[in-house]
Amino acid sequence: MSYNTPQQTAELAVESGAAKAALPAGKALVGGFLAGAYIAFGGLLAIVASAGLNSATWGGLITLVTGLTFSLGLVLTIIAGAELLTGNMMLLPIAALRRRITAGRIARNWGLLFVGNFIGSLFVAYVLADKTGVIGNAAAKAGTPAASTFARLSTITIGKAVTESNLEVFLRAMGCNWLVCLAVWLALASTDAAGKILGIVLPITAFVALGFDHVVANMFFLPLAMWQHVPGVTLAHVVTNLLLALVGNAVGAGLFVAGGYWYLYLKGRPATVVATAQQTPNGRAAAEPQRSWTT
Repeated sequence: MSYNTPQQTAELAVESGAAKAALPAGKALVGGFLAGAYIAFGGLLAIVASAGLNSATWGGLITLVTGLTFSLGLVLTIIAGAELLTGNMMLLPIAALRRRITAGRIARNWGLLFVGNFIGSLFVAYVLADKTGVIGNAAAKAGTPAASTFARLSTITIGKAVTESNLEVFLRAMGCNWLVCLAVWLALASTDAAGKILGIVLPITAFVALGFDHVVANMFFLPLAMWQHVPGVTLAHVVTNLLLALVGNAVGAGLFVAGGYWYLYLKGRPATVVATAQQTPNGRAAAEPQRSWTT
């Protein structure tokens, strides 16, 4: 299985960030809507798949199942193609550090993707989770699937919205997007779909199992909890969590991934042509040059 070296991956990240910064507003919003919906699909699957698992029997494996199924969201985003705010929190800063884009381009892109991701997440939460009855409600009969899914949603969202302190949300969000952006980085490093999926699944499973906070995932979980009347989850909780998760995610992506890998592989290096392994029609690897235009 061929792959790109860390140096090549860093250059590819710069190219990707520059291309994403140049997206027209309409494409950024549509791509953002799709990514928000895909992350919400992963969240919905994670609730249903992990609902009803007895903690006395499964223990910590419940969170592992939750994370494994939730990774569907980023797999769809990367493989099918969409625009996710948290991934762009790494790709655009590394392009800016390479002097390919300006801070204004970053702010524009992040603003558009926040709106697009939020709308996509809310659409799935309200139309496909709440109104379809996939998630039960507080009145569901004990022992039924509807009761189990509501209980699982409650456990996840009360922990995020009520139990965690503001500092805990920020720090968990920072750790979350460090791992999420590593998943994006590994997907860039791989040159085939199977490798990209494997690279995505492991870090995403880890961040969910660790209980970290992802702002786009929480755009799905927390509004859904409000519509389902999960006890104690209020609009103030939702707004506070999303703001803190947004800032924490940006710090985790920009400092530990964009900043770290720019320093290791790009700082002080001249512009280079990077040969990345690609598959030819006969299945053999061929080199395709990728150029970084600035130092």
